[in-house]
Amino acid sequence: MKNTVTIVNRKATPSKIICIGRNYAEHVAELGNEIPDEMVIFIKPNSSISDTLKSVFSEPHYTESLNYEAEISFIYENGRFSAAGFGLDLTMRKLQGSLKGKGLPWERAKAFDCAAVFSVFAEINGTDGLSIELEINNQLVQKGDISMMIYKPDVILKEAGRYFTLNDGDIVMTGTPKGVGIINSGDIFKGTLKKDGRIIAEGQWKAE
Repeated sequence: MKNTVTIVNRKATPSKIICIGRNYAEHVAELGNEIPDEMVIFIKPNSSISDTLKSVFSEPHYTESLNYEAEISFIYENGRFSAAGFGLDLTMRKLQGSLKGKGLPWERAKAFDCAAVFSVFAEINGTDGLSIELEINNQLVQKGDISMMIYKPDVILKEAGRYFTLNDGDIVMTGTPKGVGIINSGDIFKGTLKKDGRIIAEGQWKAE
């Protein structure tokens, strides 16, 4: 059975999630990375979508605490971004660092089950004026908006479309601002998406 997300009062079934990495300069700096010459794109499968926020990835041979990354996220429909929501891109940072150091793909650290958590999506007409905020235990830890992006949504849509067939319902995550960190069990996450300062979508989760 495929995982779904909610757009107001209807469901969408993404075939995939297209993710943009290193799209906020201050986040690139906080992780000690370099701003790339070209857009960084990777994929999460439908099986990554979850309603549950996990603090640890664990299986018989590997266990690692997870990092959070808050992102403005879009639903693609009929050739455009039709809806927007708040998304959490969960990352195994230690594993990602090891894979990067060996010049290997990131998917094991980014595309695992439960690696993408989303609020309800709000229908939109254009992407101007969108911003996100993430609070953990009532403390603001991340804040970003479209103007801070290296690659704006229209550029992302055009570039992603060069390589991937975008199906109606697919999600595009546009990168994270500075302030990423470790998820602790019991933490209360509250994410909001605003349009011109007004909340249009939000979600709240307790980390397991």
